[in-house]
Amino acid sequence: MTYQPSNPALEASRVQWEAAAAGWDAHSPMLRKWLSGPTRTLFDAAGVAEGQSVVDVAAGAGDQTLMLAERLGPKGRILATDLSPALIERLKRHAQDAGLDTVEARVADAQDVLSESDTFDAAVCRLGLMMLPEPSRCLSSVRSALKPGGRFAAMVFAEPDANPCIRILMSTAMRHAGLPPRDPFAPGGLLSLGRPGHLDRLFEEVGFREVSTFRTDAPFQLQSVHDYIAFLRSAAAPVIAILSKLEPEAQEDAWRDMGEQLSQFTGPEGWSGPNTLLVTAGRR
Repeated sequence: MTYQPSNPALEASRVQWEAAAAGWDAHSPMLRKWLSGPTRTLFDAAGVAEGQSVVDVAAGAGDQTLMLAERLGPKGRILATDLSPALIERLKRHAQDAGLDTVEARVADAQDVLSESDTFDAAVCRLGLMMLPEPSRCLSSVRSALKPGGRFAAMVFAEPDANPCIRILMSTAMRHAGLPPRDPFAPGGLLSLGRPGHLDRLFEEVGFREVSTFRTDAPFQLQSVHDYIAFLRSAAAPVIAILSKLEPEAQEDAWRDMGEQLSQFTGPEGWSGPNTLLVTAGRR
Protein backbone atom coordinates (compact mmCIF):
# COMPACT_ATOMS: atom_id res chain seq x y z
CA MET A 1 0.00 0.00 0.00
CA THR A 2 1.32 3.45 -0.90
CA TYR A 3 0.31 6.41 1.21
CA GLN A 4 1.05 9.99 0.20
CA PRO A 5 0.19 12.61 2.85
CA SER A 6 -0.79 16.00 1.46
CA ASN A 7 0.76 18.06 4.29
CA PRO A 8 4.35 19.02 3.28
CA ALA A 9 5.66 18.69 6.85
CA LEU A 10 4.06 15.28 7.17
CA GLU A 11 5.43 14.17 3.82
CA ALA A 12 8.92 15.24 4.91
CA SER A 13 8.51 13.19 8.08
CA ARG A 14 7.38 10.16 6.09
CA VAL A 15 10.43 10.40 3.83
CA GLN A 16 12.73 10.69 6.85
CA TRP A 17 11.33 7.60 8.52
CA GLU A 18 11.28 5.60 5.30
CA ALA A 19 15.02 6.22 5.06
CA ALA A 20 15.64 5.34 8.71
CA ALA A 21 13.29 2.34 8.90
CA ALA A 22 15.95 -0.33 8.54
CA GLY A 23 18.21 1.28 11.15
CA TRP A 24 15.38 1.83 13.61
CA ASP A 25 14.22 -1.76 13.24
CA ALA A 26 17.74 -3.15 13.57
CA HIS A 27 18.06 -1.45 16.95
CA SER A 28 14.79 -2.85 18.34
CA PRO A 29 16.60 -4.88 21.07
CA MET A 30 18.39 -1.71 22.19
CA LEU A 31 15.13 0.25 22.17
CA ARG A 32 13.34 -2.41 24.17
CA LYS A 33 16.09 -2.43 26.79
CA TRP A 34 15.82 1.35 27.03
CA LEU A 35 12.04 1.70 27.01
CA SER A 36 10.57 -1.55 28.33
CA GLY A 37 9.86 -0.12 31.80
CA PRO A 38 8.30 3.14 30.55
CA THR A 39 6.32 1.16 27.98
CA ARG A 40 4.73 -1.00 30.66
CA THR A 41 3.91 2.20 32.53
CA LEU A 42 2.30 3.56 29.36
CA PHE A 43 0.11 0.46 29.10
CA ASP A 44 -0.89 0.80 32.74
CA ALA A 45 -1.87 4.43 32.21
CA ALA A 46 -4.11 3.40 29.31
CA GLY A 47 -5.71 0.67 31.42
CA VAL A 48 -4.61 -2.04 28.96
CA ALA A 49 -5.82 -5.47 30.08
CA GLU A 50 -6.04 -8.99 28.71
CA GLY A 51 -8.56 -9.53 25.95
CA GLN A 52 -9.02 -5.87 25.00
CA SER A 53 -8.90 -4.21 21.60
CA VAL A 54 -6.23 -1.49 21.42
CA VAL A 55 -4.96 1.05 18.89
CA ASP A 56 -1.17 1.49 18.76
CA VAL A 57 -0.61 4.90 17.15
CA ALA A 58 2.65 5.68 15.32
CA ALA A 59 3.74 2.13 16.03
CA GLY A 60 6.99 2.17 14.05
CA ALA A 61 8.50 -1.27 13.52
CA GLY A 62 6.33 -2.62 16.32
CA ASP A 63 8.58 -3.25 19.32
CA GLN A 64 5.90 -1.96 21.71
CA THR A 65 3.21 -3.64 19.58
CA LEU A 66 4.69 -7.05 20.39
CA MET A 67 4.84 -6.10 24.07
CA LEU A 68 1.20 -5.05 23.83
CA ALA A 69 0.24 -8.36 22.24
CA GLU A 70 1.89 -10.22 25.12
CA ARG A 71 -0.25 -8.31 27.60
CA LEU A 72 -3.50 -8.67 25.66
CA GLY A 73 -3.16 -12.40 25.07
CA PRO A 74 -4.76 -14.50 22.32
CA LYS A 75 -8.20 -12.93 22.71
CA GLY A 76 -6.95 -9.38 22.30
CA ARG A 77 -6.87 -7.29 19.13
CA ILE A 78 -4.40 -4.61 18.04
CA LEU A 79 -4.64 -2.08 15.25
CA ALA A 80 -1.13 -0.69 14.73
CA THR A 81 -0.75 2.35 12.47
CA ASP A 82 2.21 4.28 11.13
CA LEU A 83 2.87 6.80 8.38
CA SER A 84 5.83 4.85 6.99
CA PRO A 85 5.04 1.88 4.69
CA ALA A 86 8.55 0.52 5.28
CA LEU A 87 8.02 0.45 9.04
CA ILE A 88 4.57 -1.11 8.66
CA GLU A 89 6.01 -3.89 6.48
CA ARG A 90 8.58 -4.63 9.15
CA LEU A 91 5.90 -4.61 11.84
CA LYS A 92 3.83 -7.10 9.83
CA ARG A 93 6.83 -9.38 9.42
CA HIS A 94 7.63 -9.29 13.14
CA ALA A 95 4.03 -10.10 14.05
CA GLN A 96 4.00 -12.96 11.58
CA ASP A 97 7.32 -14.32 12.86
CA ALA A 98 5.91 -14.21 16.40
CA GLY A 99 2.83 -16.14 15.27
CA LEU A 100 0.49 -13.28 16.16
CA ASP A 101 -2.79 -13.18 14.28
CA THR A 102 -4.18 -10.57 16.68
CA VAL A 103 -2.26 -7.68 15.05
CA GLU A 104 -3.50 -5.66 12.09
CA ALA A 105 -0.90 -3.22 10.74
CA ARG A 106 -2.08 -0.30 8.61
CA VAL A 107 -0.36 2.61 6.86
CA ALA A 108 -2.16 5.72 8.09
CA ASP A 109 -1.75 9.35 9.05
CA ALA A 110 -2.34 9.43 12.81
CA GLN A 111 -4.07 12.78 12.35
CA ASP A 112 -6.82 11.31 10.15
CA VAL A 113 -10.03 9.85 11.56
CA LEU A 114 -10.02 6.06 11.65
CA SER A 115 -12.78 4.18 9.87
CA GLU A 116 -13.57 2.50 13.21
CA SER A 117 -15.52 4.53 15.76
CA ASP A 118 -16.62 3.61 19.30
CA THR A 119 -14.61 0.40 18.82
CA PHE A 120 -11.48 0.19 20.96
CA ASP A 121 -11.06 -0.30 24.70
CA ALA A 122 -7.79 1.63 24.85
CA ALA A 123 -5.14 3.37 22.76
CA VAL A 124 -1.43 4.07 23.21
CA CYS A 125 1.23 6.13 21.45
CA ARG A 126 4.91 5.73 22.36
CA LEU A 127 7.13 8.65 21.32
CA GLY A 128 5.15 9.51 18.22
CA LEU A 129 2.60 12.18 19.11
CA MET A 130 5.20 14.96 19.39
CA MET A 131 6.32 14.34 15.78
CA LEU A 132 2.93 15.29 14.33
CA PRO A 133 2.33 18.77 12.87
CA GLU A 134 -1.18 18.79 14.38
CA PRO A 135 -1.28 16.54 17.45
CA SER A 136 -4.77 17.71 18.40
CA ARG A 137 -6.14 16.08 15.27
CA CYS A 138 -4.60 12.78 16.37
CA LEU A 139 -6.10 13.13 19.84
CA SER A 140 -9.52 13.78 18.34
CA SER A 141 -9.20 10.83 15.98
CA VAL A 142 -8.21 8.47 18.77
CA ARG A 143 -11.00 9.70 21.01
CA SER A 144 -13.56 8.95 18.28
CA ALA A 145 -12.17 5.42 17.86
CA LEU A 146 -12.46 4.63 21.58
CA LYS A 147 -15.50 3.18 23.26
CA PRO A 148 -17.10 5.48 25.85
CA GLY A 149 -14.90 5.21 28.93
CA GLY A 150 -11.88 4.02 26.95
CA ARG A 151 -8.48 5.48 27.81
CA PHE A 152 -5.66 6.89 25.69
CA ALA A 153 -2.10 7.26 26.98
CA ALA A 154 0.70 9.00 25.09
CA MET A 155 4.41 9.09 25.91
CA VAL A 156 6.48 12.10 24.82
CA PHE A 157 9.78 13.71 25.73
CA ALA A 158 9.70 16.31 28.50
CA GLU A 159 11.13 19.82 28.24
CA PRO A 160 14.63 20.53 26.81
CA ASP A 161 16.37 20.96 30.18
CA ALA A 162 15.22 17.47 31.18
CA ASN A 163 16.52 15.97 27.92
CA PRO A 164 20.05 17.32 27.44
CA CYS A 165 21.03 14.65 24.91
CA ILE A 166 18.28 15.66 22.51
CA ARG A 167 19.00 19.33 23.11
CA ILE A 168 22.68 18.82 22.30
CA LEU A 169 21.95 16.69 19.23
CA MET A 170 19.48 19.09 17.65
CA SER A 171 21.39 22.30 18.38
CA THR A 172 24.68 20.81 17.13
CA ALA A 173 23.09 19.43 13.96
CA MET A 174 21.46 22.80 13.21
CA ARG A 175 24.71 24.67 13.79
CA HIS A 176 26.73 22.39 11.51
CA ALA A 177 24.03 22.63 8.84
CA GLY A 178 24.22 26.43 8.98
CA LEU A 179 20.62 26.73 10.16
CA PRO A 180 19.28 29.06 12.87
CA PRO A 181 18.35 27.59 16.24
CA ARG A 182 14.93 25.93 16.21
CA ASP A 183 12.21 26.59 18.76
CA PRO A 184 12.14 23.28 20.67
CA PHE A 185 8.39 23.66 21.21
CA ALA A 186 7.58 24.21 17.53
CA PRO A 187 5.10 21.59 16.24
CA GLY A 188 6.59 18.36 14.93
CA GLY A 189 9.85 18.42 16.89
CA LEU A 190 11.13 15.83 19.34
CA LEU A 191 10.50 18.14 22.32
CA SER A 192 7.44 19.93 20.96
CA LEU A 193 5.01 18.61 23.60
CA GLY A 194 7.38 18.88 26.54
CA ARG A 195 6.18 22.20 27.94
CA PRO A 196 4.61 21.44 31.36
CA GLY A 197 0.82 21.29 31.17
CA HIS A 198 0.65 21.66 27.40
CA LEU A 199 -0.32 18.09 26.54
CA ASP A 200 -2.90 18.03 29.34
CA ARG A 201 -4.60 21.02 27.75
CA LEU A 202 -4.61 19.40 24.32
CA PHE A 203 -6.24 16.26 25.75
CA GLU A 204 -8.89 18.34 27.52
CA GLU A 205 -9.61 20.55 24.52
CA VAL A 206 -10.69 17.57 22.41
CA GLY A 207 -12.91 16.21 25.18
CA PHE A 208 -10.85 13.76 27.21
CA ARG A 209 -11.75 13.54 30.91
CA GLU A 210 -9.70 12.63 33.99
CA VAL A 211 -6.53 13.86 32.28
CA SER A 212 -3.27 13.45 34.18
CA THR A 213 0.45 13.52 33.43
CA PHE A 214 3.42 12.10 35.25
CA ARG A 215 7.16 12.14 34.62
CA THR A 216 9.47 9.17 34.40
CA ASP A 217 13.24 9.03 33.96
CA ALA A 218 14.52 6.78 31.18
CA PRO A 219 18.32 6.92 30.93
CA PHE A 220 19.75 5.46 27.74
CA GLN A 221 22.50 3.17 29.04
CA LEU A 222 25.17 1.80 26.70
CA GLN A 223 28.79 0.72 26.92
CA SER A 224 30.08 3.91 25.32
CA VAL A 225 29.03 7.14 23.68
CA HIS A 226 30.23 5.63 20.40
CA ASP A 227 27.43 3.06 20.62
CA TYR A 228 24.91 5.86 21.01
CA ILE A 229 26.29 7.77 18.02
CA ALA A 230 26.17 4.56 15.94
CA PHE A 231 22.51 4.17 16.87
CA LEU A 232 21.75 7.78 15.94
CA ARG A 233 23.52 7.57 12.60
CA SER A 234 21.26 4.80 11.39
CA ALA A 235 18.01 5.43 13.26
CA ALA A 236 17.61 9.08 14.32
CA ALA A 237 15.59 10.29 11.34
CA PRO A 238 15.25 13.98 12.40
CA VAL A 239 19.00 14.41 12.97
CA ILE A 240 19.94 12.47 9.83
CA ALA A 241 17.63 14.69 7.79
CA ILE A 242 19.22 17.91 9.08
CA LEU A 243 22.71 16.72 8.17
CA SER A 244 21.78 15.05 4.89
CA LYS A 245 22.60 18.06 2.69
CA LEU A 246 26.14 18.38 4.03
CA GLU A 247 29.14 16.88 2.31
CA PRO A 248 30.31 13.56 3.85
CA GLU A 249 33.30 15.16 5.56
CA ALA A 250 31.10 17.86 7.09
CA GLN A 251 28.67 15.22 8.32
CA GLU A 252 31.54 13.36 9.99
CA ASP A 253 32.58 16.58 11.72
CA ALA A 254 29.05 17.03 13.05
CA TRP A 255 28.80 13.49 14.41
CA ARG A 256 32.25 13.83 15.96
CA ASP A 257 31.21 17.08 17.64
CA MET A 258 28.07 15.45 19.03
CA GLY A 259 30.05 12.52 20.38
CA GLU A 260 32.54 14.80 22.11
CA GLN A 261 29.77 16.78 23.81
CA LEU A 262 27.78 13.71 24.80
CA SER A 263 30.85 12.05 26.30
CA GLN A 264 30.16 14.12 29.44
CA PHE A 265 27.62 11.42 30.37
CA THR A 266 30.27 8.70 30.52
CA GLY A 267 30.85 7.18 33.95
CA PRO A 268 32.55 4.19 35.59
CA GLU A 269 29.82 1.84 34.36
CA GLY A 270 29.61 3.15 30.80
CA TRP A 271 27.57 5.80 29.05
CA SER A 272 24.20 6.88 30.50
CA GLY A 273 22.33 9.57 28.60
CA PRO A 274 19.64 11.34 30.66
CA ASN A 275 16.11 11.28 29.25
CA THR A 276 12.87 12.33 30.94
CA LEU A 277 9.53 11.28 29.55
CA LEU A 278 5.97 12.46 30.13
CA VAL A 279 3.04 10.06 30.09
CA THR A 280 -0.31 11.77 29.65
CA ALA A 281 -3.57 9.83 29.84
CA GLY A 282 -7.25 10.64 29.59
CA ARG A 283 -10.62 8.92 29.39
CA ARG A 284 -13.22 9.36 26.68
